[in-house]
Amino acid sequence: MAKDKPSTFRAFRNRNYALYFSGQGVSLIGTWMQRTGVSWMVYSITHSSLMLGVTVFASQFPSFLFSLLGGIVSDRYNRYNVLLITQIASLIQAVLLAILVLSHHFAIWQILSLSVVLGIINAFDVPVRQPLVHELVNNPADLPNALAFNSSMNNIARLVGPALSGIVLLKFGAGICFLLNALSFVAVLVSLLLMKLKPYVPSPVKKKINSDLKEGFIYLKNTSAIGMVILMLSVLSLLVLPYNTLLPVFAKVIFKGNAATFGYINSFIGLGAVAGAMFLASVKPSISLKRVLLINTFIFGFSLMLFSRISSFPVAMLFATIGGFAMMAQTTICITLIQVNSDKNMRGRVMSFVAMAYFGMLPLGSLLIGAISQQIGAPGTMFFQGITSLIIAAIFFKFLNGDTKTGKEEVPLEEEILNN
Repeated sequence: MAKDKPSTFRAFRNRNYALYFSGQGVSLIGTWMQRTGVSWMVYSITHSSLMLGVTVFASQFPSFLFSLLGGIVSDRYNRYNVLLITQIASLIQAVLLAILVLSHHFAIWQILSLSVVLGIINAFDVPVRQPLVHELVNNPADLPNALAFNSSMNNIARLVGPALSGIVLLKFGAGICFLLNALSFVAVLVSLLLMKLKPYVPSPVKKKINSDLKEGFIYLKNTSAIGMVILMLSVLSLLVLPYNTLLPVFAKVIFKGNAATFGYINSFIGLGAVAGAMFLASVKPSISLKRVLLINTFIFGFSLMLFSRISSFPVAMLFATIGGFAMMAQTTICITLIQVNSDKNMRGRVMSFVAMAYFGMLPLGSLLIGAISQQIGAPGTMFFQGITSLIIAAIFFKFLNGDTKTGKEEVPLEEEILNN
């Protein structure tokens, strides 16, 4: 009986998931090194917060444009094979970026063009990753734990990647950052090749793409438990989550630092995200995830407001850590709630809508935040984003806190997983 008790790391009892997590973890560290390097290089050359917004837009808006097609691909084809293809494509993109920068003959438009290529790749990669976890976990009771770790994997890499990137940027330059990212894809490819999965059984029915899209829209419209969460994620992605677009400005102008300072800020945010990941992985199934989401939306708002007003770097890092905790909890809970409420044959398309919410709104938000920052400065803009987070929490308060008038209660997470 003891071995069946829930534990923080119970998902790693599944060999395929353990391989997946380790490979993706290494790869995402490289991804964060590249992302940090690109942002710092663009800001160092242009000294424009608006161009930082353009950089985020270039890397993420293509994911919005192609995410619905990516969701259909995820539901129609072998997700394992699709993930292999997207990882190989990402490896090629990283190699091209490294060669371009190491040759010392590049322009900003070339960097942005390769960012667009990566955005298109991610449109097919994101809808596959989350649903694939269901196929890597043998025991359904381990799935909530696996989803929590899978959603937080990016934030764990955020702790290590930017710190390494800051050091590498100072000593070796951006080209080496991009080369290390390319090498990191070897880890994920090896982990995927070592997996032992059940034979893939293709769907017997192949509908037209238009029919798949229409079915996805209808499903989302009729499933309010998913639709409301995606709506909230969309608003947060547009107005609040693009706060990290302004971090190079804080590193260089507010804190009078360099590339290492930028890396440290991201790492402290990552430290908070890791703490948030551990918290969510350990949370009891009886706890209402919606209420946890509500509380963390308030915490996120206050942390942004305080961070924007602190000129002392050590004190600011405290609020960066708290903000990382709350941000990680927000995004992970949103994705978890969406996943556990989705039917098996709809998960790919549902995740494509999530990708649209995130990759559609975040780049637009980055442009908006960059433009506002040009007018009122980075501190004022981030303070405004903190207030906006509090307003969003207030607007969704009734939905997240439960309908007390009807007495409707949230279904425990593990029960929801087992039902699906």
